[in-house]
Amino acid sequence: MTDPIRPQPGILDIALYEGGASHVAGVSDAIKLSSNENPHGASDRAKEAFSRTVHKLHRYPSTDHAALRQAIGDVHGLDPSRIICGVGSDEIIRMIVNAYAGPKDEVVHSEHGFLMYRIAALGAGATPVSVPERERTLDVDAILKACGKKTKLVFIANPNNPTGTMVGLAELERLAMGIPKQAMLIIDSAYAEYVEGYDGGAELASRLPNVMMTRTFSKIYGLGGLRIGWGYGPKDIIDVLNRIRDPFNLSTSQLETAEAAVRDQDWVSQSRSENARLRHWLSGALAERGVPNDTSMANFVLARFGSEAEAEACDDFLKKDGLIVRRVASYGLPHCLRITVGDEPSCRRVAHMIGLFKAGASA
Repeated sequence: MTDPIRPQPGILDIALYEGGASHVAGVSDAIKLSSNENPHGASDRAKEAFSRTVHKLHRYPSTDHAALRQAIGDVHGLDPSRIICGVGSDEIIRMIVNAYAGPKDEVVHSEHGFLMYRIAALGAGATPVSVPERERTLDVDAILKACGKKTKLVFIANPNNPTGTMVGLAELERLAMGIPKQAMLIIDSAYAEYVEGYDGGAELASRLPNVMMTRTFSKIYGLGGLRIGWGYGPKDIIDVLNRIRDPFNLSTSQLETAEAAVRDQDWVSQSRSENARLRHWLSGALAERGVPNDTSMANFVLARFGSEAEAEACDDFLKKDGLIVRRVASYGLPHCLRITVGDEPSCRRVAHMIGLFKAGASA
């Protein structure tokens, strides 16, 4: 730019984030399988809580989020004073980067990790460092090798988006213990609820001074339209983040709906069980149709095709039938399509149409 008014270095290097498409031209009843949403929506308790907040629209919301933090703490067995809430986990990620990284600092993330890590790093003037994965799975040794004196933050999504793969807690602890002393490990656990018995890294964040965990209500809780997330970590880090957090960053509707949602763990269990059943079916159905995919631990399947051209052709074929999936070339996976695990009719329909595409392509 030649104009005298210039943005901070790094900002113009940010490619605009594109969410999963929601519409297909000329199709009125398209099925959206592009954004990893819970096809069953939010629980009745969450919906009822949301409807009640209409009577409080003239009042400012809580600034300390005490009731929601207490509810999260009760459900997950965590100290509420070590919880911070934000506008989706995206805002927590931005706060962490803005507070702990800047020019001349490096923010390390895995090769196919969530795009917000790079975006937040560039927005703060820091340098994002992408580290190769091993068969689309986090490589702890490669991450450790990439860290150095400039490393301030290491972001790991577990399970990862868009691959669906994950590593065990022992590997995460090895990573936390091995990064430089000035660095912090952030475990992005947006999909943790889809893994039976997995705490998302909460125990590590409770015990280790250099670990933060982030979570979201946008996935299994079915509250993507409200944008609510939270983070958990050492008290001194939470104190720093609260100093830069906007005081009214969450509305009353967001806070009270999320509180009701997190206390309805029966809904979470039902959603997890149904997702696991259909994820297993969809993965197998795709494999039978000649589309390999890794074992996913989230609510989507990463379908791998022979080339970028084949993946794009399949995407176009699905759109003609009103099926919207996600191209993931921006994640370094141009030959793949990410397919949300929808309800059973949606899963069967997308598998059937991919089968027709593959049969036609090979004819």
